[in-house]
Amino acid sequence: MHRRHSLALLASLAWGSAQAQSSADGLQLLGQFIRSVQTGRAQFTQTVSSPAREGQAGRTRTSSGVFEFARPNRFRFSYTKPYAQTLVADGQTLWLHDPELNQVTARKLSQVLQGTPAAVIASATDLRGLQADFDLRAQAPADGLQWVLALPRSREGQLQSIRVGLRATAQGVELVTLDILDALGQRSLMQFSRFETPAEMSPTQFQFTPPAGADVLRP
Repeated sequence: MHRRHSLALLASLAWGSAQAQSSADGLQLLGQFIRSVQTGRAQFTQTVSSPAREGQAGRTRTSSGVFEFARPNRFRFSYTKPYAQTLVADGQTLWLHDPELNQVTARKLSQVLQGTPAAVIASATDLRGLQADFDLRAQAPADGLQWVLALPRSREGQLQSIRVGLRATAQGVELVTLDILDALGQRSLMQFSRFETPAEMSPTQFQFTPPAGADVLRP
C-alpha cells in the first residue's frame, strides 16, 4: 500500500476510534449522572431566543434563579430575575406559581413530564429508562464538555431536541448546560453554575401550597 494512503487510513482509523471514545464518554457521563447524582442544587441562567418572523426581528430574554432536585420526580426552579416565578414538582403534581398574576397552574406530573428536559436531568433513574422516551446520541466534546443529544421519540411533544453538556470533576459528574430547541424553533439555553451534590434538602423543599387568594387553574 502506498505510504500516503497508509497514513490516511491510519489517521481515519485513529479519528474513528477517538470519535467512538468521545461518544462513549458522553453517554457514560450521562448514565453516571443519572445513577449517582440523587440530589442537587445549582444557580442557573436561562436565555430564550425566538427566531425572526416575517416583519418581526428575533427576540432574546434572559432570566436566572436556583434549580434544585431530588430523584425521582421532585424538582424546583425558583426564578428570581427579572421577576419571581416558581415551578415545583412534588412527585405527583407540577405547580407553576406566578406571584405577579397571583395565579397558580397545577397539572398532573405524569401527563406533562415525559419527553421534557426535567425528565432528562431530574426524573430518570437509569439510562435505559431514559432511552424509552429519547433517542440518545453522543456528540463530540466541545467547550470542555461532553455532549449528548436527546431526541424525543414522540412526535407529539413540543420539543425538537435537547443537548446536555456534562463535565467530569473530582467529585463526580456535573451538569453544566442544557440547550433546548422547541417545535417552533425557539431556543432555550440554560447554564448551570455552583453545582452542589449531594445537596441537603428539607422535607418540605418540594411541597407547594397555593397562596391564599391565588387563582388556581387545573387545565
